[in-house]
Amino acid sequence: MAIFLFLYHLVKWPCDWVKPGCIHFKYAIFTAGIITMRYTVIICCLAACLLSMDLSAQKRDSSYSPREKKSSKVKKAADNLKKALATDDEENMAREYETLANELINKGDYSKAEDYLTKAKSIYQRLKREDKVAAVTRDLAKVQELQEKTKLAIENYESAAKKTRDSNLERANLNDAGRLRTDNPQKQEALAQDNAVIFEKEGKKEEASNAYRQVAESQVLQNNTTEAIGNFKKAIEVSPDPKEIASLNNKIAGVYAAGNELDKAIALSETVLAEAKKGGDTEQQIDQLHILSEYYQQHKNFKHADMLLQEAYNLAVASGNTGKAKTSALLLAAFYKTQNRNEDATRTYQTFLNNLDSIIKKDSSLVDSKLFEVTEERIKELEKEKVLQNELMQKKTRFNYFLIGSVVLMTLLLIFIARALSAIRIKNKKIALQSLRREMNPHFIFNSLNSVNQYIAENNELEANKYLTSYSSLMRNVMENSGKDLVPLSVEIDQLKRYLELEHQRFSEKFDYTIDLPEEIDAEAILIPNMLIQPHLENAVWHGLRYRPGKGKLLLQFQKKGKTIVVIITDDGIGIAQSRLLKTDNQKQYQSRGISNTMERIGLLNKVYKTEISLKIEEIKEENITGTRVIINVPIITKR
Repeated sequence: MAIFLFLYHLVKWPCDWVKPGCIHFKYAIFTAGIITMRYTVIICCLAACLLSMDLSAQKRDSSYSPREKKSSKVKKAADNLKKALATDDEENMAREYETLANELINKGDYSKAEDYLTKAKSIYQRLKREDKVAAVTRDLAKVQELQEKTKLAIENYESAAKKTRDSNLERANLNDAGRLRTDNPQKQEALAQDNAVIFEKEGKKEEASNAYRQVAESQVLQNNTTEAIGNFKKAIEVSPDPKEIASLNNKIAGVYAAGNELDKAIALSETVLAEAKKGGDTEQQIDQLHILSEYYQQHKNFKHADMLLQEAYNLAVASGNTGKAKTSALLLAAFYKTQNRNEDATRTYQTFLNNLDSIIKKDSSLVDSKLFEVTEERIKELEKEKVLQNELMQKKTRFNYFLIGSVVLMTLLLIFIARALSAIRIKNKKIALQSLRREMNPHFIFNSLNSVNQYIAENNELEANKYLTSYSSLMRNVMENSGKDLVPLSVEIDQLKRYLELEHQRFSEKFDYTIDLPEEIDAEAILIPNMLIQPHLENAVWHGLRYRPGKGKLLLQFQKKGKTIVVIITDDGIGIAQSRLLKTDNQKQYQSRGISNTMERIGLLNKVYKTEISLKIEEIKEENITGTRVIINVPIITKR
């Protein structure tokens, strides 16, 4: 029946079962090669029965529940990391990665610890936390050294040395890199000794203990056992970790055993066992019982060795530690095999298999392990989500930058276009101003040439020559300033004087003129529109004073009122109304064009220079007095 069950379950074995029974079936096959076929058949049947029990147990979820115990430190660290990943606090995530890595190191799972330290380092690099990057890089190097990834460990020790700001820590990292580079135990010892001094001075007990251990291990390689034991003891003195102290004591015991000082090795191992019992550390007790049994076997005290292995097995079963129970059973069976006690070996396997179901039920570490796997899967999912989230954020940020950049460029382009258009408009207005200024000159030139012609016709060579000299001087002055919209008031007054002198030379019997410029006006500093006043003087002479019976007066006044220069042109000619009656159609058209020209110029000047020039023309109608008054208000513009 047992064989039938075995064959049935072998055929029906699902590929996804990963149960302890599977493992022990392999052990059963292994045993078949070393003991009799009769015992092998029994063990195979037991293994098949165990598979059947596992299947039944799997279907009966409600038939048992593992005793609820506190989660392991690894599980807690994983839970904390899971919570941290759900937040946006990257520094907290990095810290939890470090914590989980340290717990995995204590558990001996160096490969996973390396992965989590790498992730922590990546976050600190992103946050530009150079101090944390240096510390995590050193931890990463230490984990890689424990896995014998020497090349990577050297690179990370050197990288940590570059990133740290602490000169002592820089030296320590370079020492560790040098220690791994060399195969010479003496050089390794010297470098580790230097680190021990550095860390002990800085009060870093764990690092100092590790350095002393490295010194001792180098001395063991040199067969310098006395000094090696001394440095192991120094490591124990500074170590803050009870488990590390136990490990160091076992190394000393190992040195004693290697030197055939088994009594010392046993005594020290017994002390470690007593400390483990005192601290209630079941796993350490089991491991220590295994070590102690090995020493008793070397000492040929097989009875005591047997008793210690039995104690280790019973303790593992009682504490519900499946892994340690399996190890203890294997060691006990192997011990019986060396003693040719094959029946005892078989009985050990049988006892273990019989107790396996109850051990598993009590083993909360299996539950913790499974929960940790679930949590780890969730951590991976959260990490993937975080990566996707970061990618989306980066894309969003890039898009935002692109959008902002586009808006800025568009704004700059619009500003450039607006400025260009404004510059073009101003340029066009300035061209129009020049055109309007030049439009006034031909009439003046024509009149002047007529005057010269008149002097020549009268055979008055002297006056003609004098007039031409004054005229050429005026024209040279006008031409020099023809390209300027604004000229100093002193230049404008000089041009107006020359013009009035020429007109007075022709019509001396018709008018006298006066220019009134108060001293308070700084004619050199104040700017005024070029040739804006001259057309009104010309109108006063040609359309007012010339037709007046008798001699008239022309007064050009400049007044300063606040931030404005007021220009007043007053003549006592025939006045506007009488002048219109006497003018020909051509003269009327020219005068109208002259006034509109002036108004256009004022409008353009106001737009180009953002000013408020105004013009007012009024007829004087007082008792026995006629004439015209022109008032021009020009805001003060000074030289910049």
